[in-house]
Amino acid sequence: MKVTLSWLNEYVPIEMGVDDLSDALTMIGLEVESITDRFEYMKNVKVGRVIDIQPHPATDRLKICVVDAGKGLLRIICGAPNVKKGMLAPIALPGTLFPDGTNLDKSIIRGVLSEGMICSEKELGLGLDQSGAMILGSSHRTGENLANALELSDTILEISVTPNRPDCLSLLGIAREIAGIQKTTLRYPDTRIADKFNDLSGMSSVRIEAADYCPRYSARVLSDVKMGPSPFWLQDRLISVGSRPINNIVDVTNYVLMETGQPLHAFDFDKLSENRIVVRTAMKGETFTTLDQKERIMPPDALMICDGQKPVALAGIMGGLNSEITETTSRVFIESAYFDPVSIRRTSKALGLSTEASYRFERGVDPSGTVSALDRAAVLMSGVSSGKILKGYIDETPKAIPQKKVILSVSKTKRLLGSDYSQDDISKLLSSIEFKSLKLDQDRIEVVSPMFRVDIDRPEDLMEEVARLSGYQRIPTTFPSMPAGIRKSNNMVEVRNRIKTVMVGLGFLEVINYSFIHESSQDRLMLPDNDPRRKKVPILNPLSEEQTCMRTSLVPGLLGTLQRNLYQQIRTLRLFEAGKIYIGQGGDRLPVEKEMLTVLRTGARFNPSWHGKETPCDFYDLKGVVESLLESQHVMGVVFTRMPKEICYYTRPGYTAQIRIKDVPVGLAGEVHPEVLKAFDVRQPVFIAELCLDDLMLHLPDTKQSVPISRYPAVLRDFTIIVDKEIEAWNILHCANDAQEEFVENIQLFDVFYGKPIPAGKKSISFRITYRSMNKTLEDKEVNQIHQRISNLLLKSFNASLPE
Repeated sequence: MKVTLSWLNEYVPIEMGVDDLSDALTMIGLEVESITDRFEYMKNVKVGRVIDIQPHPATDRLKICVVDAGKGLLRIICGAPNVKKGMLAPIALPGTLFPDGTNLDKSIIRGVLSEGMICSEKELGLGLDQSGAMILGSSHRTGENLANALELSDTILEISVTPNRPDCLSLLGIAREIAGIQKTTLRYPDTRIADKFNDLSGMSSVRIEAADYCPRYSARVLSDVKMGPSPFWLQDRLISVGSRPINNIVDVTNYVLMETGQPLHAFDFDKLSENRIVVRTAMKGETFTTLDQKERIMPPDALMICDGQKPVALAGIMGGLNSEITETTSRVFIESAYFDPVSIRRTSKALGLSTEASYRFERGVDPSGTVSALDRAAVLMSGVSSGKILKGYIDETPKAIPQKKVILSVSKTKRLLGSDYSQDDISKLLSSIEFKSLKLDQDRIEVVSPMFRVDIDRPEDLMEEVARLSGYQRIPTTFPSMPAGIRKSNNMVEVRNRIKTVMVGLGFLEVINYSFIHESSQDRLMLPDNDPRRKKVPILNPLSEEQTCMRTSLVPGLLGTLQRNLYQQIRTLRLFEAGKIYIGQGGDRLPVEKEMLTVLRTGARFNPSWHGKETPCDFYDLKGVVESLLESQHVMGVVFTRMPKEICYYTRPGYTAQIRIKDVPVGLAGEVHPEVLKAFDVRQPVFIAELCLDDLMLHLPDTKQSVPISRYPAVLRDFTIIVDKEIEAWNILHCANDAQEEFVENIQLFDVFYGKPIPAGKKSISFRITYRSMNKTLEDKEVNQIHQRISNLLLKSFNASLPE
């Protein structure tokens, strides 16, 4: 969709530069595909002075003008009657592309070479006068660019609007989003009708026979309309956004469509039999001739707009030839309706007929905006045609469309977005784009979405709005939580297949590398000499020199796959491999075989899009994948602890976590060491995780276990302690859980703080404990006693102190 800054400024004062505006719109989901100077076509149009005029030897109607346009004299053939010696006029040089699509070049006119063109207002798109050359004031400088001389400046933004945001298929919709970004007020256009003549009541009526397809139909009538071309400002606005002017009445309907997003249709009122409208579905085999002069057979259930005798429009798609506005029209019937999106989409596809109106109706327009758009059109039509607006309007609503109300939890919003918001923060953000909020309690808000937001159905939709308006880039990366599951299978084949299915669902591609590798592959992993993975199993008859021994790790194979992809400029990869490794035992003993899973991720977390710029993935992306995988297998007691520096061989110390289940190590996750990447000729960060599936099998639950749900309310208690900086949070959680206090349902870390007033070498760490009984409502006294015992235990166990 094309919009101009000058038009947008009528509804919201734009307080940022064009580039900043483009970035801001893209970040909230309205991708700006292009930014162009509206008057770019004038770069070859100069201010020129007519130096001399001579008659054309072949015709009296043309003149040969000698013009100074700043760079030497040009000979231009001109037929404008008002051209005279010494005047300043716009001179189009060869290469100029005019608004109507004409490309100017040197040409021979009646035997004489013409090196340019002396332009009229209309030819330049600066007015409607085409009777002669445009006369410029004497203050302008010869050779000056015309756009600069006339101080013409405007910018066209081409915006990609996603199908779920039909409200942004209008200038007002885009302006509303800008107002939300800037926290400014949207200015709505004037729809006040000052003078009303006669009375519409009794003159016309509307009957809706297909209420499911047409829940609302509004209409007004204008009389004494004078047909003709639109004024320049109206034509100019339409041309600026790629619409073709037709006449003053039709142009207004297109103008209001672009402005409000509400499609309108204007009928010649005198062509409507019985001066009434009937909305019904098409009869079997019914034919209808649309405005493009094509007769079409209407599909079943196509919605038709009819008068007292015949169809006059294909609802929401195109009007009929038998009721079109012509130069003899004197009374206009304006239609503004809400049509069912599914019905319009079905008919449009069946007929292969798509229009600006159907494009919007298919996606959903504002059911509450029919009358305001109708009034806006009536005001504009009256202004451009001297028509009289009849008193009153028709507004038939046989089927009410309720406003959507969604209950939003503030705590869930904070948890899902990973950022802290208060009820007031959320209400202010939503109110900036015309949502209404009502506080229900300390956590819940009832949000009423405006009717033009057809995409809002559930709390997650509102959370997305909060994230958009506050800025995706401002949401911090947080440590994801991992609820425990309850499933175990002792069948390795079944488990491996389940894991593969989960990994593919997480967006990863499975890699199947050879089990044979080069004997130096393990050297590139920087493994110490005493590491078991150094014990290779040689192959007696290798297929090639690159496959001389059995693999002892899946990591070299995945890094080799990454290397080959990088050579092809594929820089974002999500790979995994599940397979066996073989650890040699020396002599004639068979190697130890282990089932392993290795996961690799590198490149962008998100590709550049309307959602934002490219963001590189990090350790937490990989950790989240491992957590999701283990959660899907219902593995309980999983913790990520700091990997000791001395065993971080091919991963970066301090950037690697050991994966433990019930205090037993089963794998690792971390960033690949830069020296290892260098050995594989990889020049970008890579994150890798390894899990021993044999060890993981021991922790899969035998059967599913259900957790009973208490009917009694929970009691929440927080506590904060100050501990040494080196103490890990999971140790504290482990200690608190080991206390096995009655009624403790959950213990959750929610804050870690360093710095003043916390002493150096210390940190403040805060937990939230959920208490709940299966048999009764807990009283504060008994909860406080348990809470105090846990607090005392932790203070003693970790030599901790309470904050002052």
